[in-house]
Amino acid sequence: MLFNKLPEDLFLPLAGQNRQIYQAVLLDLADQFFDEDLVDPFVPKDLIRSSIEDTVVKLGVRRWEPEDNDSEAEQEAPRSTAEYTSRIYRRLVVTGWLEEEQRIYRTFVLLSPANSYLLRTLVSINNLEKRSYGGAVLNVLSSLEAAINDPAGRGITLQEAAQTASDFSAHLTDMMLGLRELKISLAATKNPQEIVRNFFDHFVAHILVSDYKTLKTKNNPFRFRRQILSQLRELQFDTTKVALLSTHYQEQFETNYDDAEAMVHSHINRIIRIFESVDQRLATIDDFRYRLEKRVADTVRYMDKTTPGMSARLSRVISDAAQLDQRKLPKLQTLEETGFLSPGSVRAPVRRRVATKPRVIQQDIIDPRVLEMRQLFKEYKARREVRPERIEDYIERHLLGENEISAGQFTIDSIEDYICFSYLRHMRSLGKKGRNTANKYDIQFSDKYVNVADMVECRDFSIQRR
Repeated sequence: MLFNKLPEDLFLPLAGQNRQIYQAVLLDLADQFFDEDLVDPFVPKDLIRSSIEDTVVKLGVRRWEPEDNDSEAEQEAPRSTAEYTSRIYRRLVVTGWLEEEQRIYRTFVLLSPANSYLLRTLVSINNLEKRSYGGAVLNVLSSLEAAINDPAGRGITLQEAAQTASDFSAHLTDMMLGLRELKISLAATKNPQEIVRNFFDHFVAHILVSDYKTLKTKNNPFRFRRQILSQLRELQFDTTKVALLSTHYQEQFETNYDDAEAMVHSHINRIIRIFESVDQRLATIDDFRYRLEKRVADTVRYMDKTTPGMSARLSRVISDAAQLDQRKLPKLQTLEETGFLSPGSVRAPVRRRVATKPRVIQQDIIDPRVLEMRQLFKEYKARREVRPERIEDYIERHLLGENEISAGQFTIDSIEDYICFSYLRHMRSLGKKGRNTANKYDIQFSDKYVNVADMVECRDFSIQRR
């Protein structure tokens, strides 16, 4: 199974006494073999030996433990950097990490595909880079949209979406397990400074995702989750697109149609399961994170509250109290006068933030009669509103091309006419627009009174257009 593709002695260097040296050498050799500018995977032997020698010099290796399979000549420790380099190189070649190939007069070194994949995996484990939630979700969304929009030409991207979702799910599991290990480690640590150091070195730097804070903001990367799930559920019942995807899978994987269709539904169901359960998994992770941060916060809070020799003093007090006869201790009748406990002795724990439960927002239905009354009231207010332009239209409607009209010639047929007639003599009190309208006419009053339309009795006047 595994060792059908990997050499049997491959892990001997990493399991021996000098594993730290081989680890550093392999990590540096990964830069040589996985260089983006490397066109030919065959690297000259001189370059590999030079890289190993640079690592030995950088580490300052001056100590070597004999290996199990070393010959009698190799039992002695190397005496120079060149001997260290030669021994490390030979060991890597013998155990199968490196392979040599002779080309005329030059020797080249290469990695087999299985060893190359294993070394890349070990490098990623060593780096333990923080992941981005938003990047993973957007990758799934973009791959899914490409497969749905062009199932016959780009249907294979559905498999990429399923693989990305699976990697994302595995990362959530790794994070939860990492938090558990860190919790156990912090619980076993007695030194407060070591607790704080491990928290920042392991949790903040390696385990915590880079965009964890965005999960609590409006730019939450999981805002696309509903879109992903809705598109997948529509795709499940779209027989035309499922058939096109199955045909594309059949061509890409060179299998029969039934197996290809089963693979399509398997990928769709995998993505749906992962994104439907992500809330519960994040809640579990958040619970672990809360307990870790609370322990570290308590540690930091009480780090500076101890005085030198306090532990020794407490130990002596406890020993002295243990030697006293319990019958000589006064019995406590009440806690009010003795003050055995004070309100500040028990600290209230920090409350956790409880997520607001979703609720359905329903629009209130307003009685149609209320809406009708509101509309009538608005119309009534609009009719009673005094506007200079309305008064001007009222005057011009009665002038009918004449330049002068008297008060008795006005008519009042509606409430709008009544209001306009009432403000004819007071247009200058209506602000700037009212004064502008009043400046267009001259009003002359007389001493006699006149009845207008049997509604208004006022002093007679005449209006003349300027």
